[in-house]
Amino acid sequence: MDLNLIPRIKHANSDNFFLLAGPCAIEGEDMALRIAEQVVTITDKLNIPYIFKGSFKKANRSRIDSFTGIGDEKALKILRKVSETFDVPTVTDIHEISDAEKAAEYVDVLQIPAFLVRQTDLVVAAAKTGKVVNLKKGQFMSPGAMQHAVQKVKDAGSEKAWITDRGTMFGYQDMIVDFRGIPEMREFAPTVLDVTHSLQQPNQTSGVTGGRPDMIGTIARAGIAAGVDGLFIETHFDPANAKSDGANMLDIQYLEKLMTDLTAIRKVINTL
Repeated sequence: MDLNLIPRIKHANSDNFFLLAGPCAIEGEDMALRIAEQVVTITDKLNIPYIFKGSFKKANRSRIDSFTGIGDEKALKILRKVSETFDVPTVTDIHEISDAEKAAEYVDVLQIPAFLVRQTDLVVAAAKTGKVVNLKKGQFMSPGAMQHAVQKVKDAGSEKAWITDRGTMFGYQDMIVDFRGIPEMREFAPTVLDVTHSLQQPNQTSGVTGGRPDMIGTIARAGIAAGVDGLFIETHFDPANAKSDGANMLDIQYLEKLMTDLTAIRKVINTL
């Protein structure tokens, strides 16, 4: 899919990977604008096509007392403000059929969570909005099985589908990335590697998901070497106090060095 079809996208013809990055959840306006400003500065410097990511609500949580959001409309309006302030496209995930049209009024890409990617009605509702649909591979699914999720988008009348690999369950409390799946999924649609969620350690007895942020650089570099089209990275200026997924997020102070290294690797890959 041509990135130029996404409104406000920059550097689409740079031959670099594209980046979906931002906080796990929209916690407030100031934090969203602060994170977006830093990522925009970095991606403009390195000619990386950038889409700001932020969930307007978090429905898939371990415990009932986990943070789920600041209110749907309030969070969606913040996503719109980010887009208008920095002239960048935005992506958010949806969990119910009714979310599709609602979120599509505010963002440019609709994301289907991994746990829900087999939900036909949800995928079709997202596709019918005309927005790009980012299909997260279920932790329980093979790479080849994702062709059927992509086909649902196509059968609903849209060619605008991506696949995002967010890791595969390895036992009950860990995940791995099977890089053999990257070229296979790229046969079906542009493929993104979700670096930070791939490093989650779920199903902890505390009810709070753990993670290995120390491995972000390793997984990201391997992803670029394997030929992914894009990367998904959740980042925050204070991961320890983030309201969602702080255990596996990248501290934003390390983002520029990582993006610089990955851009250098991409340039080498492009010559092969």
